[in-house]
Amino acid sequence: MVKKNPESESRQYPPPTDPLLTGTQNFASAMLEALQCCTSEDGSQTSIPKALSGEVSFPRDKRGRFIKTADAVKLPVGKNILIDGELVPAEELVGLWRFHKQLSAKDVSLVSTAIKRRIREMQLMPFQAELVQMQKYLIDNKLKMIILFEGRDAAGKGGTIRAVSRHMNQRHYRIVALGKPTEREASHWYYQKFISHFPSAGEIVLFDRSWYTRAMVERVFGFCSHKDYKNFMLGVVNFEKDLLRHDIILIKLYFSVTKEVQAARFNRRKSDPLRQWKLSRVDMQAQDKWDEFTQVKYDMLKQTSVPFSPWYILRSDNKHKARLNTMKLILSHVPYKKLNEELDFVTDPEIVISGAREMEHLEAERLRMGLEPTDVIV
Repeated sequence: MVKKNPESESRQYPPPTDPLLTGTQNFASAMLEALQCCTSEDGSQTSIPKALSGEVSFPRDKRGRFIKTADAVKLPVGKNILIDGELVPAEELVGLWRFHKQLSAKDVSLVSTAIKRRIREMQLMPFQAELVQMQKYLIDNKLKMIILFEGRDAAGKGGTIRAVSRHMNQRHYRIVALGKPTEREASHWYYQKFISHFPSAGEIVLFDRSWYTRAMVERVFGFCSHKDYKNFMLGVVNFEKDLLRHDIILIKLYFSVTKEVQAARFNRRKSDPLRQWKLSRVDMQAQDKWDEFTQVKYDMLKQTSVPFSPWYILRSDNKHKARLNTMKLILSHVPYKKLNEELDFVTDPEIVISGAREMEHLEAERLRMGLEPTDVIV
């Protein structure tokens, strides 16, 4: 049985500021990685007893990982190791090493995955608390908010919606994900089915796909006529202008992934019984129709990303970063009193792209493909 160190029980280990960028700095996770690691100050690998002649550091490689070796043996008691600027007693490493030896490789992988997931959750929590505070401001001032989540299939829209709404007051927000319209709904004014879900005073409505389905999926797969599509594109900007005139806060988010990442996520859905329900007939054709979706995205941004109702593009190859920056972006639209002024509310310019900037990228891509701005490849 491992003897507990009273000092280690009282020690507090603050969460990292950005563990996914700088490497795992949480103590427990660092120990799991460090148990089989040891490097001397000159960077050469050595045995732990030799390294512990004094206080030593465990440097990381360019990706933030510890440099590892299987040459790890018993740690002498009474020594300290410097990990990320903090001295850790060697006996704590001894205890963790003995615990680690009792685990199978699968167990170690599960523990490591759980720790990393917990670290990501801890990173989101301060901003989720801010979202709760923002929601309270909307309720007190009887304001209405609509957030549109659009983008390619498997871009992480649903997971981001769950992360954003996780701790909100359930009585004052709704998630709307509409299915295929019925024959009766198809005969209505197109916006009618969406308006019936609009927020009342103090409410937030998050649309998991919205009226822009007509500009994206319906156009690519021919689910609407050319006349229906044209009427939509001619009227949607004025429709949104009316929403703003009625004091509705409208935020339009487009989640973008690379073709390779989308393919990997589709393959995971095929093999994972817990995710197979996410794979629809339309999803199965998304890879084959990649260029068509790029074209309709270009047309949509060109005609509907306007100064009073702009699009924000979220690069979501990294789901965690996309969720974190989505929260920051939503918070920036409401002048509520912040809970923690010391938080970094600035979005990452590599993750959040304005509609205008994305248009520049798409124009450059079209030129490389030999297309003119008026060319249509659908």
